[in-house]
Amino acid sequence: MSDHETLSVYPAQANEYASVTSNLAGDPLLAAFITSVKPGGEVLDLGCGPGIAAAEMARAGLNVTAMDPVAEMVALAAQNANITTKIGSFDDLKEVDCYDGIWANFSLLHAPRADMPRHLSNIARALHPGGIFHIGVKLGTGEKRDRIGRLYTYFTEDELVTLLTHAGLNVTDRKKGRDKGLDGTEADWVCLRAWRS
Repeated sequence: MSDHETLSVYPAQANEYASVTSNLAGDPLLAAFITSVKPGGEVLDLGCGPGIAAAEMARAGLNVTAMDPVAEMVALAAQNANITTKIGSFDDLKEVDCYDGIWANFSLLHAPRADMPRHLSNIARALHPGGIFHIGVKLGTGEKRDRIGRLYTYFTEDELVTLLTHAGLNVTDRKKGRDKGLDGTEADWVCLRAWRS
């Protein structure tokens, strides 16, 4: 993520964001992701935020790396036990055949649309064959900023499936919903789970 205005929102909002997303610990989609990864597998929480999902993965016995471009978010994630944390953007994902699972829950939606094919290809390359990928985005079309200045790229479900397929990822599960975000606005979303062929 290279949008400086988006990045500038999160340092001051890190604790508030942790509060807004605290229910992620009980998310059935996270539980399903954890179950789909082999026991003791290597996983990456890409755009980890305050590390709530990463902490759940670690508690389940997975070997977790949590990465985020915002130092304040990484500091919160580092407060959890058994997590390796690092500051980095989507373009810092350079590994090849490294992870059994990658979790990108409402993080890649901040990347420009033109960059998404590259990011998804890098994710596919970083997964072991058969590795699991989870992505969550807001549903819609176009790009716009929310009320607190964050840039969002919106996708239709079909568009996202096509992008994943072109990256070499096979979609197995889909879930739609609607929730209130950090800016207080309700939004429709879709989460997809896929595996690397």
